[in-house]
Amino acid sequence: MVKDIDWANIGFSYTKTDYRFISDYKNGKWDEGRLSEDAVIRLDESAGVLQYAQTCFEGLKAYRTVDGHVVCFRPDLNAKRMADSCARLEMPIFPEDKFVDAVKQVVKANLEFVPPYGTGASLYLRPYMFASSNVIGVKPAQEYQFRIFATPVGPYFKGGAKPISVKISDFDRAAPHGTGHIKAGLNYAMSLHAIVQAHNEGFNENFYLDSATRTKIEETGGANIIFVTKDNKVVTPKSNTILPSITRRSLMYVAEHYLGLKAEEREVYLEELKDFEECALCGTAAVLSPVGRIYDHGKEILLPSGMEKMGEVTQKLYDTLTGIQMGRIEPPEGWIEVIE
Repeated sequence: MVKDIDWANIGFSYTKTDYRFISDYKNGKWDEGRLSEDAVIRLDESAGVLQYAQTCFEGLKAYRTVDGHVVCFRPDLNAKRMADSCARLEMPIFPEDKFVDAVKQVVKANLEFVPPYGTGASLYLRPYMFASSNVIGVKPAQEYQFRIFATPVGPYFKGGAKPISVKISDFDRAAPHGTGHIKAGLNYAMSLHAIVQAHNEGFNENFYLDSATRTKIEETGGANIIFVTKDNKVVTPKSNTILPSITRRSLMYVAEHYLGLKAEEREVYLEELKDFEECALCGTAAVLSPVGRIYDHGKEILLPSGMEKMGEVTQKLYDTLTGIQMGRIEPPEGWIEVIE
C-alpha cells in the first residue's frame, strides 16, 4: 500500500515519515540501534556538534522498480564513504554492514512512503552522525549518535532538466590536505554564502577552482562535474579535494561499459572549458543537471549543446543510469540492493 500523496506535486523538500533509525555510541561502542517514531533530537547546549561542527552525512534513495520491487542504489558505497568521513573527523566508524542493514530497516518501516513507479519521485534517505556529548576544549567528543531519516521527494527538476547557468567562483571550496574529499557538514556551511551570491547574480551554481593555483576545475558546492569532448569522450576532474561522488563513479562506468565511450578522470583546466561539447553536474538528487552557460569574470562560454535540453551524450548517460536504477536495464553485479 502507498500513501495517498499527490506524487506529481510533492517537490524536493522534507516530509516527515513514520520511522527513523537511531544508534548511540557510548563507552567506546555502538549499541544495537532502534527504530523510533520520535523525530526530535535533544542535545545539551555544549554538545560537540554545536561547538565544533563534528558531523557528517550521506544521501541516497529508495525506488519502486518497473517489476514492483523496492530497491536502493549502491548503499554499500555510501557506507564506505561515511566511514572515510568519520575517520577524517575523528568520529567512530559505524560498521558498514550495519549501515546497509539500517538503511533497509528504515525503508521497510516506511514502505508506504516509497512513491509508485513512473511518478519520478523517490524516498530520499539521509544517514548522518554527530557528536552528542559535552565538549568545551577543542577535542573529539566521547559520545555520538548515528541516525537515518527518510522523506519522499519529487523529481529534482519538474518538467525535465533544463540546462543551467554557472559562474566561476571567487571563493575556495576546499584546501589541499583539507576536508574537501569527505562529506562533512562544515563543507556545505562554507558554500552557502557563495551560492546565495551566485543566485543573486542570476546563476544557478558555482564552479570552484583548485585553491592552490586557481587554474583547474574541481566541483560545485554540492555536486561533481562531468564534461563531454567533441569526440564524445566523457571526462571528469581529478583532485584529492573533490568529494568522490557515487553517481559520478557510476556514470563513468556506464559511459565505458554500457555506451562504449572512453571515460577519463584527469585534471581539467579552466582554459579548456571553451573546448567541451557538453557539461553536467552529477549527484544523488538530480542524477545529471546539464550546464549550458559558464560565466568567467566577464567572459561567457556557451556550450554547443545549448540551453534548451541535455546534450546527446549526457541524455544517454542519464537514461542508462536511471534505467538501471528503475529496473529497466540489467545492472552490474552488486549495484542494486533489493529491499522488498
